[in-house]
Amino acid sequence: MEARDYALIDLHLHLDGSLSLDSVRELADMQGIELPKSEEELISRLQVDTNCRDLNDYLEKFDFPLKLLQTKETIRTSVYNLAEELKEQGLLYAEIRFAPQLHTQSGLSQAEIVDAAIAGLKKSDFHANLILCCMRGDSNHEQNLETVRVARVYLGQGVCAIDIAGAEALYPTANFEDLFALARELGIPYTIHAGEADGPQSVYKAIEFGTDRIGHGVRSVEDEQLVKKLAAEGIPLELCPTSNLQTNIFESIDKFPVRKLMDAGVKITVNTDNMTVSGVTLQSEFQKLMDTFSLTNDELKTFVRNSADVSFADHGTKEWIYGELDRRFSEWPL
Repeated sequence: MEARDYALIDLHLHLDGSLSLDSVRELADMQGIELPKSEEELISRLQVDTNCRDLNDYLEKFDFPLKLLQTKETIRTSVYNLAEELKEQGLLYAEIRFAPQLHTQSGLSQAEIVDAAIAGLKKSDFHANLILCCMRGDSNHEQNLETVRVARVYLGQGVCAIDIAGAEALYPTANFEDLFALARELGIPYTIHAGEADGPQSVYKAIEFGTDRIGHGVRSVEDEQLVKKLAAEGIPLELCPTSNLQTNIFESIDKFPVRKLMDAGVKITVNTDNMTVSGVTLQSEFQKLMDTFSLTNDELKTFVRNSADVSFADHGTKEWIYGELDRRFSEWPL
């Protein structure tokens, strides 16, 4: 049995890092933007290669897609296209994240951008929500506060949570305590990118800030007490295997600590991070883990059930997801 046959959920999926080639061509055509002539050259603009050195190098691949996502129409279209592509891949549910402040270059407000993204979601019948990302930096504090406030306005209307993304090692998690204090005050759920480019201290801070989930979090394995804390407190990790290899956190997939985290009792979810930048699908990520670690059907089911449990979906959507999982799980081989 192959990974494509399983019901899957993606909780860590960046919009700008997951524009398909077809979507890129459509967005460029809408704006009269000239693209590279060859598909190979276009892919090189969007996807990392084997020369990627670290997270900062990886993040450079977002510059080009962001240029395509500066109007209401392109944001709406990109979200709709991604939702339809995920449905075609057989996913049950996804949480698509993006940073509204990065889409204001043509004068749109963050609220207008989020409104357009929600319109794209509503156009599709695929089950999905949006996570609004604040961005790590030292000159965008007001924009980050605005993102949190906009998230509150649209919470439950297509937006389900906030996050913070970007260059973690350059701008430590500890610098952004006030953003998550405001989110708590406003009743907004949140996940925090931590323990990716920065070490265990970043995860400790995210936990201190009261995070519901940890984006990546794989470097928690460098601290045995932290792993125990994650397990004891039931704080889930949003694992993204291939992107962690590409940013050189781990040198090969067999070094990826999925077994270590599982054996320690940490709640794990499996996700893509960026389908286009990393050149993956959720099915291929699962397949990679299956092939490397000889995962059992029960272990695979646990990963997917974990994703359903810790998703930011509302009660009705979760009930639908659980029903679909029960139905599809019954078709999996014993």
